[in-house]
Amino acid sequence: MPPRVRIPGFDWDLSHDFFLIGGPCVIESADHAIHMAGAIRDVTARLGVPYIFKASYDKANRTSIRSFRGPGLEAGLEVLARVRQEVGVPVLSDVHEPAQASAAGKVLDVVQIPAFLCRQTDLLAAAAQTGRIVNIKKGQFVSPLDMAHAVAKVRESGNEQVVLTERGSAFGYNNLVVDFRSFPIMRSLECPVVFDVTHSLQLPGGQGHASGGQPEYIPHLARAGVAAGVDGVFMEIHDDPARALSDGPNALDLSLLEGLLGELLRIRSCLTRT
Repeated sequence: MPPRVRIPGFDWDLSHDFFLIGGPCVIESADHAIHMAGAIRDVTARLGVPYIFKASYDKANRTSIRSFRGPGLEAGLEVLARVRQEVGVPVLSDVHEPAQASAAGKVLDVVQIPAFLCRQTDLLAAAAQTGRIVNIKKGQFVSPLDMAHAVAKVRESGNEQVVLTERGSAFGYNNLVVDFRSFPIMRSLECPVVFDVTHSLQLPGGQGHASGGQPEYIPHLARAGVAAGVDGVFMEIHDDPARALSDGPNALDLSLLEGLLGELLRIRSCLTRT
């Protein structure tokens, strides 16, 4: 039986309850992060969907060195701590180096391993040692079955609280594709599996100086992923995607969230869970 994956203080289980991870790609300001977390919380509360706020304190893999990266570790964790306290939702962010894990683990409920770093043993071990849930994003270059090695690195470092996230695979240049076999394959590793819908519609480097995206297909992929049996969905959500400081071209407009989540719940209700 898969281990239960729970966040202390919240009455739901990521290995059983359908949930949303969402928020702006990067922390743009404290006020914006708190506003977005509150707005998304209100939508998910109306629908009864467990919700984890996501925003990065540092986008270390931007296309251009001139792109906005975020407030950095210390200031960013302060913002995320405020979101957790003032909005009352659990928080998630990425760690890029083992040295960041200890500080991040004191604030975050879920420590996320970026897709490009999913094979980094020291980073996975450091994330595991925080005692927090570790969400490993599957690399664009890694098969779903090979994620067993990343899971083993976390578990053998003493942490059974592991989640896996699909975010598309490289398909030629500047494009990604989702293999829907990935979801049952990764669920066979006895981890909750999340579908990162919006990053799967990213066009990496597609604008030359930045990544592009195809947000018009967000509903289609999200519906297909839920029908395929994912445990949760991950979406970058912004109240003004055209002005977002990171990944606006593939973000879901906040105004569309409630309608889409309602559709996903109706699809989910038709499934027989195993």
